[in-house]
Amino acid sequence: MPRAAFLVLALVAAPSAHADLKQVSADGFIVTHRYDISAKPAAAWAALAQPGQWWPKDHTWSGEAKNLSLKLDAGSCFCERWKGGSAEHGRVVFVENEKTVRIAGALGPLQAMAVSAVLEVSLKPNDVGTEATVTYRVSGTSAHGFDKFAAKVDEVVGQQFGAWAGFASKQP
Repeated sequence: MPRAAFLVLALVAAPSAHADLKQVSADGFIVTHRYDISAKPAAAWAALAQPGQWWPKDHTWSGEAKNLSLKLDAGSCFCERWKGGSAEHGRVVFVENEKTVRIAGALGPLQAMAVSAVLEVSLKPNDVGTEATVTYRVSGTSAHGFDKFAAKVDEVVGQQFGAWAGFASKQP
């Protein structure tokens, strides 16, 4: 994915969303997004496992979201496969069905920076259906200068998972 695609952001309307960028420093950051999804946790969970339906295509290496796959099972790959190439966006390291998944992986251009990163998606029932919390923790060295672009990563994570929350809210 070209660096420009990573930095050029489009806002996606998502169901009732709240974002939090915290613990930003030159060597790491944590972003958290919360969504109220108008579907039950089982439907939101099932939607999460269909990134080809909701992940923005401009945040893929191949330019096609349909090339993405994600099995919500420890050891599985959040992968992208296309003719002539493939990419592992992350590796599923923890699953509590319909509640929590953790994926170890530096997304997009962070991958080339050899950083440590974990994406966590947590679901719990609420009055409208599901409260989803998406947390992305990234750490490296101060040479990475995360404090200079953590806000952009926060926006991209919001775009990606705002698209999921919108897709999940349309599920029965």
